[in-house]
Amino acid sequence: MALKAVHVSDVPSLDQVPENASVSLFSSRFSTGVEMNSNRGSFKIPKFLVVGHRGHGMNLLQSSDQRMKAYKENSIVSFNSAAKFPIDYIEFDVQVTKDDCPVIFHDNFILSEDNGSVFEKRVTELSLSEFLCYGPQKEPGKKGKTLLRKTKDGKIVNWNVETDDSLCTLQEAFQQVDPSLGFNIELKFDDHVVYQQDYLIRVLQAILKVVFEHAKDRPILFSSFQPDAALLVRKLQSVYPVFFLTNGGTEIFYDVRRNSLAEAIKVCLEGGLQGIVSEVKGVFRNPGAVSKIKEAKLSLLTYGKLNNVPEAVYMQYLMGIEGVIVDLVQEITESVTDMIKPPKVDEDGEKLNEGDGDREVKTKPEFSQKELSFLLKLIPELIQL
Repeated sequence: MALKAVHVSDVPSLDQVPENASVSLFSSRFSTGVEMNSNRGSFKIPKFLVVGHRGHGMNLLQSSDQRMKAYKENSIVSFNSAAKFPIDYIEFDVQVTKDDCPVIFHDNFILSEDNGSVFEKRVTELSLSEFLCYGPQKEPGKKGKTLLRKTKDGKIVNWNVETDDSLCTLQEAFQQVDPSLGFNIELKFDDHVVYQQDYLIRVLQAILKVVFEHAKDRPILFSSFQPDAALLVRKLQSVYPVFFLTNGGTEIFYDVRRNSLAEAIKVCLEGGLQGIVSEVKGVFRNPGAVSKIKEAKLSLLTYGKLNNVPEAVYMQYLMGIEGVIVDLVQEITESVTDMIKPPKVDEDGEKLNEGDGDREVKTKPEFSQKELSFLLKLIPELIQL
């Protein structure tokens, strides 16, 4: 593939960013927000964040849990469905087509069927028009190409969900999704491809162009598993925070920077990134890393299936983790609201005990410092290696 070199100077710099571009990390839906200065040390997340994974949640097409097939992931309908709940951000995956259009799609390859044969094409090798011809079409009466998906165990299944939607671009997300909802934009790259810097710059330039033109007051947070992409997007702009995504040691990669929380801290400190997004098991296996991340003045969010378990989310809150990316948006936002909400007080300013007042009584786990210390020692033994 021929790569076109693009100079860093071609990417919009701070003095080219529209005046109304948001520098707030925190959504105006639930807070006045905080400013992120270019000095990483002054960056701080003001509250426990809940982020909708690929919108209302990722699709697990072989799952018996219908909630995992309710809305087409990474779609406008999924994003706006998630926006109905008190979440702060939605997370989604952005790739760039061969004609430089940022589109929202998780998998590296798009699968379809024609005359009984299954074929796959790399998303980044499609033009925008080719990409959009898969799945439901916006134009009435027009039928798109069938959309299939390969599961982790290699099976190919129909991408059937309860509420389907067409594929979309990053620009459409900015234009059609509740403007108060923050965007966690994952810069998506293939784990098995070695990318040249000039190619990464071209891709990031295309994404930043759309962000700078359409973000307005919307909170934005960039993240990527690709360490060079994360470092580059931080160099190319200083308006929005950049987080390094890591499996936290739960998987091993050729690039050692991806293999532990210790390496993730190094990447962030050397590149001036603002935080880490780790697989939650990586944190639970190594809870001591949380204090090291805090000492480095980095923020910490997590992702993973355990984040769909309210007790696991509450445990992270107690550990000082600053937010979670979740699939079960309704269930977890309800649990977080109940578990983490400030105590209610009576007319005299006295704290109400459980069962007092006219509110619904719900219980939440409560731990002493000694019990919390014991749990932090126990959890790594409970997480399967």
